[in-house]
Amino acid sequence: MDQPDISTRPRLISPSLFALSIFYGGMVCIAGVLGNKQVALGPLAVEAGIFAFLLLVVTSSAVAELHGPATAGRLVRVGFVPLLVSLALSWVVFVLPASPDMIPANRDAIQLVLGATWRIWLGGIVAYGVSQTLNVTIFAALKGREGSKLLWLRAAIASMLSQVVDTLLFVTIAFYGAFPIGQLLVGQMIAKVTLSAVLVPPLIYVFVAIGRRLDRA
Repeated sequence: MDQPDISTRPRLISPSLFALSIFYGGMVCIAGVLGNKQVALGPLAVEAGIFAFLLLVVTSSAVAELHGPATAGRLVRVGFVPLLVSLALSWVVFVLPASPDMIPANRDAIQLVLGATWRIWLGGIVAYGVSQTLNVTIFAALKGREGSKLLWLRAAIASMLSQVVDTLLFVTIAFYGAFPIGQLLVGQMIAKVTLSAVLVPPLIYVFVAIGRRLDRA
């Protein structure tokens, strides 16, 4: 019996959703690593993981725009898989003995990076789930049934609000009781809201345009 032409078979997943999902998983894994460094952006100091998290926000918003909020919500939930696996692998590598040939400075540095406390890990997991879900929910609500053409505004508002919640959850869970967190909360919120307002609006157009081009190809 002749096999059907593969080109005539229906796609199980659109090219844009496939590409954005792969990118999303990568950003989930790298965000925690980047978060170990704080960068100075003029008068603002922010943990570098924000750049990966903003790309997560843009990606989930682009998926919501192209494929609907339900699909974007599933993407956020599936994102727990690479997040938890990367944390588990970090712990395994942390507890394994280092090679005696390893440069001591490099050994100590990687152990410091991988040896985050359980509160930091928990804070990252909770903040990710809540803030990303909130971002998709707000983005979809602002679009409404009729659909809104103000893509940049919807994306910026959803990102700014979700990043405020992300900061509240992560900083509180990770550091409350260890030291006063009031100043840290305010500084991180200002930095993240500013970056959301500046970076998210242009990026959302780029991601949606790439997604539509992939689906037309």
